[in-house]
Amino acid sequence: MDREAAQAWLDRYVAAWKTYDRDDIAALFADGVVYRYHPHDDPTVGVEAVVAAWLGEGEHPGASTRDEPDTYSASYSPVAIDGDVVVATGTSTYTETPGGPVSQVFDNCFVMRFDGSGRCADFVEYYVRRRDG
Repeated sequence: MDREAAQAWLDRYVAAWKTYDRDDIAALFADGVVYRYHPHDDPTVGVEAVVAAWLGEGEHPGASTRDEPDTYSASYSPVAIDGDVVVATGTSTYTETPGGPVSQVFDNCFVMRFDGSGRCADFVEYYVRRRDG
């Protein structure tokens, strides 16, 4: 994994989140992906389970609810790459209504491991809400 490939994956991650397109979400992850919404969570395992969690289908401990269209945006960039492991940081910003005032801003850190085809095989998210956002 190199910086350009990692950034392209992160951009696709944001695009998939904004559209909630099932195929776009699935294309991000390896079949046996291990995905944690928080470091302490039991993982969601398997691409179909991750897709279902993103789409708000079924019970997935730790998963957030599906966000309302046009009330969020994000930008993430890789900050460290070691072979197939990528650490990325960025922000997620939420508004109360589309085009409305910012209601929450989160600083995020993703720790990811990729397979040989550029799909994420292990994903852990760390985040903190800004006090001023």
